Amino acid sequence: MEYFLQNLINALQWGSFYAVISIGYSMVYGVLMLFNFAHGDIFMVGTYIGFGIATLLLALFGAVLPGWAIFLLTVAVTMFLTAWVGVFVEVVGYRPLRGAPRASAAITGLMIGIIFETGNLIILGAKRLSFPSLIESVSYNIGGVYFTNVKILIIVASLVLMLALHTFIQKTKWGMAMRAMSYDFQAVPLMGVSINILAPLTFAIGAGLASVAGVLYGQAYPVLDPYMGILLGWKAFVAAILGGRGSIMGAALAGYLLGAIEIFTAMVFPSTFRDLIAYTIILIILTFRPRGFFGMAHSTQLRL
Repeated sequence: MEYFLQNLINALQWGSFYAVISIGYSMVYGVLMLFNFAHGDIFMVGTYIGFGIATLLLALFGAVLPGWAIFLLTVAVTMFLTAWVGVFVEVVGYRPLRGAPRASAAITGLMIGIIFETGNLIILGAKRLSFPSLIESVSYNIGGVYFTNVKILIIVASLVLMLALHTFIQKTKWGMAMRAMSYDFQAVPLMGVSINILAPLTFAIGAGLASVAGVLYGQAYPVLDPYMGILLGWKAFVAAILGGRGSIMGAALAGYLLGAIEIFTAMVFPSTFRDLIAYTIILIILTFRPRGFFGMAHSTQLRL
């Protein structure tokens, strides 16, 4: 039982990254019927922005501010700056392609990701960087189950972020507009909602959430490299598809499920089988639920 609970905590931590990143995929796809394949690299950019902000704050205020205060400031500033990266991607990369074939938008997303990766290599070089430790890790042992305060922070922060986003989507005017746009892309602009406002807002929220995942990732796994967003991004994309189009709850649930499958598979089988078994299970689920867990009905009008 202790071994099971230990791996359950690990699964919740790993699944938190998938869940938070996948929400960005799900939001953009839900509102615009567009797969933003640059989202994994936006996560990477957010992580590096967080690295720069944390390093700067430690140099300026490390002697006077506690680590948790610097951590909160890092998260806030990183979210703000990375949100503008998301806006930039929408305005420069995707807005000119409205009305173009969807394949053009998909290829554009891949190219934007390559530009981010190559730009990172040009500016910072190929050397891996170490994310500053902003919160001192403290280990706990309860009933033979070991965990740290960083693991608990990652799990709790991810849940709080997802709850906050769910509240925004359900209770605010802009959230209502996003839900309406996800159902009928053609009719909602006729009601006075500007797609030129709603689209960058959606990208900004998704990018901001990905950046928080990046800062949390940096606290748990501090080694950064320009290609760190590729694998995480693709797995989060799979979670978004499994969760269902436009469903925040579905993306979160699928992210945690994917994390649990990967962790618990390693308990029984060699770790090299992890991805094979995980994706086989997901394929079986999608065979019986093609729309995912909470996929919603929507207008068949052409999007983007």
